Amino acid sequence: MASEVKQAVIMVGGKGTRLLPLTENKPKPILPVLDKPCLRYLIESLVEAGVKEVILACGYRSDKLVEAIGDGSDLGIKIDYSYEDEPLGTGGAIKLIEDKLDDTFIAANGDVFADISVKEEIEKHISTQAKVTIALTSAKNPCEFGIVRLDDDERILEFKEKPKPEEVFSDLVNAGVYVLEKSILADIPKGSFFDFSKDLIPILMRKGDRIQGYLLKGIWRDVGRPSDLLGANLIMATKLYDDFEWGGKRFEAATIKKPFYLGADGFVDNSEVAASVILKNSKIKDSKIVNSLIMTGCDVSGAKIECSILGDGCKVMANSHIVNSVLGDGTVVESGKSMIDNKVV
Repeated sequence: MASEVKQAVIMVGGKGTRLLPLTENKPKPILPVLDKPCLRYLIESLVEAGVKEVILACGYRSDKLVEAIGDGSDLGIKIDYSYEDEPLGTGGAIKLIEDKLDDTFIAANGDVFADISVKEEIEKHISTQAKVTIALTSAKNPCEFGIVRLDDDERILEFKEKPKPEEVFSDLVNAGVYVLEKSILADIPKGSFFDFSKDLIPILMRKGDRIQGYLLKGIWRDVGRPSDLLGANLIMATKLYDDFEWGGKRFEAATIKKPFYLGADGFVDNSEVAASVILKNSKIKDSKIVNSLIMTGCDVSGAKIECSILGDGCKVMANSHIVNSVLGDGTVVESGKSMIDNKVV
């Protein structure tokens, strides 16, 4: 077993259908959290843990992924890309690149937001001589994830993927960040759709292989829905900018209530903004923005926006009201028009 883990595979092939229309033009992992692709935080966490090579197993809109993430040179690492001709699942995607993998490596789901510590997970994997170590976190609704039961050494004794409410025995869920021994890939068939947690973990547990749990440290959340993406932005605004002095950010007459973030060349004038994130090059004037995410290059003038997300380049004109809605890139809401629960009224 390796004393150091230098390689990671991140599975980024999903279409992010629950995030439509935000994912019409870009894959889910590059949706923004404070003007950085969501995936970038996970990659930075891996770099901090000593990883030198990251392989992105990608599918949907991979051209956009390459453009947003690059080759890793700015982080001092190497980023390579593996392309699926057809979806193979998390296990199948790893099997496809088996000959490129080290004896011990990290695998992670790229469709979550993770600003976490991976180093301790690697150390636990090595010290327990596990075949697989799974990062765990608690969840309010464990039915959406794989749940685990642990012994006193945090070895996983029971694993249940997406249990029914009556089957829930724990609030500890699979956070989708693994440390793996390459030898386990022998149980994944070639060229077939095969899910890592649903198909492979039960096989390994039946064989008696040690599957180790690791209680995650740091910020993790699923970003499967627009509200989750907004939440990730607000969490990071609180973490990184809670004490930020806002002078010098092209700020005009405005009332601001944290959490709040304003990106480069952003502009807020004569407006009220509360619990919101406004990304770079967006202009807010004579408006009220509450609990919302305004993405890059938007123009909002004389409008009220609540509990909503505006995709890149949206324009919302005077006397408009946007509530509980998600606007795709480039949407124009004409003066006097409103959108409530994603319906124009």
